[in-house]
Order: sequence, then C-alpha cells, then structure tokens
Amino acid sequence: MTATKTAGKTRVVRELLRVMGTVVTFDVIDDGSKDDVHVALASARAVLRRADAVFSLWKPDSPLSRVRRGELDVIDAPSEIEEVLRLCRDVRELSDGWFDAEAMPGGIDPTGLVKGWAAKRSLDTIRRAGFENALVNAGGDVAAAGTYSANHPWRIAVADPGSRARILGVVELDGSIATSGTSERGAHLYDPKGHRYSTRFSSASVVGPDLSIADGLATALVVAGEEGFSFIDAIDGYEAVVCDRRGGVLATSGFAFS
Repeated sequence: MTATKTAGKTRVVRELLRVMGTVVTFDVIDDGSKDDVHVALASARAVLRRADAVFSLWKPDSPLSRVRRGELDVIDAPSEIEEVLRLCRDVRELSDGWFDAEAMPGGIDPTGLVKGWAAKRSLDTIRRAGFENALVNAGGDVAAAGTYSANHPWRIAVADPGSRARILGVVELDGSIATSGTSERGAHLYDPKGHRYSTRFSSASVVGPDLSIADGLATALVVAGEEGFSFIDAIDGYEAVVCDRRGGVLATSGFAFS
C-alpha cells in the first residue's frame, strides 16, 4: 500500500508492509532529485522479507528453525544468523545477562533483537539509494535518518501500555527507538536469570544510534526492572523511559520528551 503527500516539490512517500508478524511503515522524503523512490522501497521490502524467511520460528523450514532443531549448523546457515547471534551476545554482555538469546526455552531465539536489526538494515538500504531523510517503523521499533522536513525532526509518540489511546510523550528522533512490553502479545518475554516468563515493567523504550542494540536493550530492561537502569546508564548514547506496573513513568537522566 502506497500513499503520497506532496508539499511543493517535496513529497512524503509512505508504504505499508505486513511481515515478521507485524506491520512495517516506510516514510521516505523525496525531493525529486534522485532515482525512483519506489525502487529503493522495493529493495527495503526485500530486506524484511529475507529476514522473515531466515529467522521466522513460525516456519518449520526456515534456517533458524532448522538450527534450533539441530538439523543445520550455524556455520552452514545463512550468514545473517551468525551476524545476529553475534549482536545478541554483545547485548547479553551490555545488559549484564538480562538479554540472552541462547538461554531461551526450546533453543536459540533472537526474537527480542532481530526485528530491530531487520528494520535498521531496511533503512540502510533506502539511504544507500540516496534518500537521506527516511523512517522505518517495524511495529514500534523505529529507525530514522535525517528529518521530516527542513524545520521538523522525526517525532515518535511513546504509547501508554495501559491504554493505546494515550501517549506517555513524544520523542524527537534521529537514530532509533525500540519499545518492548506485554500490552500487545501478553507474557511472552523470558527472564533468563529466573528461568521463567516474567517482566518487572509494563513497557520499556530505549533510544540510541543502533536499533539492533536498542531493541535488545528494551527487551532486557522490561525484564530486569529497575536494576536495568544501571546497565542503560553505562552505555554511551542510549537512554530509556519505562512504565511500571502502577502506571508510573521512570527515565534515565539523559532521556527527554520533546
């Protein structure tokens, strides 16, 4: 689905794609000076479809499903799997073990990071095509570059997990924001230290330069609870805001709503 909003010679091209179990929104600012924006968007969609084909655990024949069953070694699997598992190990270290894709019931499961990784790669594809002002929103995991217009940065609303009709605030974004919680999918987040499905916050949103890392950190923070603020504070360039189970809002010292 494509929609176009024109302002002078500049237009905002928006497309929607249902993939990886969510709806992905692409917004690209097109001033008419580059090659066809729809070619860039086709490449961006292909990146996400490729990620779904490789990493889906709903598809029994996907490479990741085969790795989990022991039918395929990681070294023989598509290279994306090794790349994502390396990122997962990085986030495991950054989060003091609160995110651990290799400690999941049933085997390796990078679900808490791979959607952000795929959205970032999709945005990178659009930028390589010459479109420097663009945004990819993969079900609340958002990667942005440039600005919406000369005087307006990209602005992303952070939803109140208690009511999707309300927002906690708005973030001005040049980078990424990832949100994790239970309001959409229920109790699906796993505590690798307690060895059970459990969360201590209703939601956590992490902003930072790399959506792959922000996605994993948001998953870790919503599981860890207030203890998780210590590992967020230790990582340069990343800040967080959370909603606790009583509806209270807490944030790291460098986080700010616009």
